[in-house]
Amino acid sequence: MLHYQIEFDDYQQHLIHVTLRFVANPTQELWLPTWIPGSYLIREFAKHIESVKAYDEAGRELKISKFEKNKWRLFNTDHELITVEYDVYAYDLSVRGSYVDQTRFYVNPACVCLSLKDQEEAECELEVFLPDEFKHFTVATGLASKSLVKGRYTLKADNYMQLIDSPFELADQTRFSFEAEGIQHEFVISGKHATNVERLQADIQKICQTEIQLFGSAPFKNYVFMTMATGNSYGGLEHPNSTSLITPRDDLPKANEPEEPSEDYQRFLGLCSHEYFHSWLVKYIRPENFVNYDLHKESYTSLLWIFEGFTSYYDDLILLRSGVISQASYLKLLKTQIDRYLQNPGREVQSVAESSFDTWIKFYRPDENSNNAGTSYYNKGCLVALCLDLGLRLRGSSLDALVRKLYENAQKGIQVSERSIFDLCEELTGHSWLEQINHLIYTTDELPLDQLFPEFGIEYQVKNDKTQPFGLKVADKPEGVMIQQARRDGAGAKAGLSANDVIVAIDGLKASEKLLAKYAKQQGKFVVHAFRRDELLQFTVNAAETGLTTVELKVDDQQKVDGWLNK
Repeated sequence: MLHYQIEFDDYQQHLIHVTLRFVANPTQELWLPTWIPGSYLIREFAKHIESVKAYDEAGRELKISKFEKNKWRLFNTDHELITVEYDVYAYDLSVRGSYVDQTRFYVNPACVCLSLKDQEEAECELEVFLPDEFKHFTVATGLASKSLVKGRYTLKADNYMQLIDSPFELADQTRFSFEAEGIQHEFVISGKHATNVERLQADIQKICQTEIQLFGSAPFKNYVFMTMATGNSYGGLEHPNSTSLITPRDDLPKANEPEEPSEDYQRFLGLCSHEYFHSWLVKYIRPENFVNYDLHKESYTSLLWIFEGFTSYYDDLILLRSGVISQASYLKLLKTQIDRYLQNPGREVQSVAESSFDTWIKFYRPDENSNNAGTSYYNKGCLVALCLDLGLRLRGSSLDALVRKLYENAQKGIQVSERSIFDLCEELTGHSWLEQINHLIYTTDELPLDQLFPEFGIEYQVKNDKTQPFGLKVADKPEGVMIQQARRDGAGAKAGLSANDVIVAIDGLKASEKLLAKYAKQQGKFVVHAFRRDELLQFTVNAAETGLTTVELKVDDQQKVDGWLNK
């Protein structure tokens, strides 16, 4: 057993003190992951490790040397009981890091707990000690935990992989429990909030029940939602039997939350639905090369359009099927996904399979050109899932049947390869899907939404929308109108305007967002003056070239719509 002792005495400096005890090999290597499962970016967690020291059983200090960016080596230990101590700087509020201050102790073991080479399968035990003034804090985690003394918790993991995929939080928490299909669930909220807990519990329970019923069973025996309420942060990360969420507190349900959830609350419910769905699709059903993660370097796959795309399709659909939102709200959410896709010039540059493969260098490092040069495997993957679902239904099956097949295969130890979706679609329908799926995932051709929607009672109309002036995303600043993004196919970019330019005048009038919007709705050419760096430049913008593509979805045949959405 590897024994970790976690202490927070230096919380004001955002430090976690870790003591690791183990029986060492003659030449022992220690290492820390460079990335966390579920978030595909090399994050270099080792940069936060400080003051690593090692001692033998007699308390004598041993030599420990760092020989790679995330690896350390001990020499001549001769199977002794060794103690290694170090500090970890923890001030990352995201769900991917660790965070320590006087309000909350949040630990992702992936960036805190060193592993031992060749001992990764050993059982791990964490003893967590709270400072006296925080002994009232309670713990939330998917790990087995117990507390025999106030302010001290013992957590256990079967091996290192389970440990690093099981974050834990200690804080003042609002908690409630419920059962879904006989499985115990716990929901924990920290941070300042005024949540309508009864409403949240009722809605989350329906969502969990609906997802378990979709698959027929769950790959976990209990589940924990850990939610941090903040001013405006947003995100989630899935784990085998828990999820870590961070949300604007205004997205949580209010005391007077209407029967039809507000758009803010819908966003939070969609986040919960998304991360919960990942318990099946990512944590249990995986790409073949994710069965055993290599946490020292990138693990490439072109299949994230399945794992994030399918999940993004089902997250909102589950809200509808569970009765949490109405059909009108669902179609509005779907319209938003389609608009986002159509307003992404990068869809003509990068396929969704390429987007999946490039996640390590693109998705988590967006810049002003990202929308022009790439597509999102979340967004386009969602619409590929929609196309597959509608196409399968036309041939007597559904995406529901396909994801259940993926789950059945995973239970047999068969994970997802490049051929899996092709083969399962053929198995479910008796027809080859080679041409259709290749078109959806390996090309930048438009998705056949205009052909599929009418088959299911939806009128699909593409329109022009001028809500983004000149194809520019802008913000008013004291010095003028700052361009944040310039769509490559927009009138502004065609005139030569670029991200970070500051527009100061249009046809001799002081620029503002409001004035830009006014001119964008007019016809003709306009003279725009803008600063690039510290140089004043002049541009001629043709407003006739302005406009975004948007869609309108109208129910034409309710019976056909019900046959798609409710089965």
